[in-house]
Amino acid sequence: MLMRTDPFRDLDRLTQQMFGTSARPAAMPMDAWRDGDEFFVELDLPGVDPDSLDLDVERNVVTVRASRPQLDQSREMLAAERTRGVFSRQLFLGENLDTGAIRADYRDGVLRLTVPVAEKAKPRKIDISRHDQHIREAIDA
Repeated sequence: MLMRTDPFRDLDRLTQQMFGTSARPAAMPMDAWRDGDEFFVELDLPGVDPDSLDLDVERNVVTVRASRPQLDQSREMLAAERTRGVFSRQLFLGENLDTGAIRADYRDGVLRLTVPVAEKAKPRKIDISRHDQHIREAIDA
């Protein structure tokens, strides 16, 4: 049986759940990393219907929207810590990423975004022409 002993602790916990903290947003905790020429972002969305997911890209801003159904009001809840309703998160991507080629996959309650590095941002080799070689070719001709 759960017992409530400190109303201020409960209020603090409720505030953190509703608004999150700077270290841990309430609605969509995420991990992000780079592996080679791709960036990966994983957002935890347990209990979210895949049909409720919406992913929009505008310039270099990716917005993820999701919804989790409201609780049955006839239940006597002992704990209700998961975010309900519609919630969203915006990711600001660098100019060196190809937002037109983002891939998204939702599996086991985790939304994974794969964002490739833009071709223009990849390192490339530049050929150097030699001025003295052009002069020699003109003299020999």
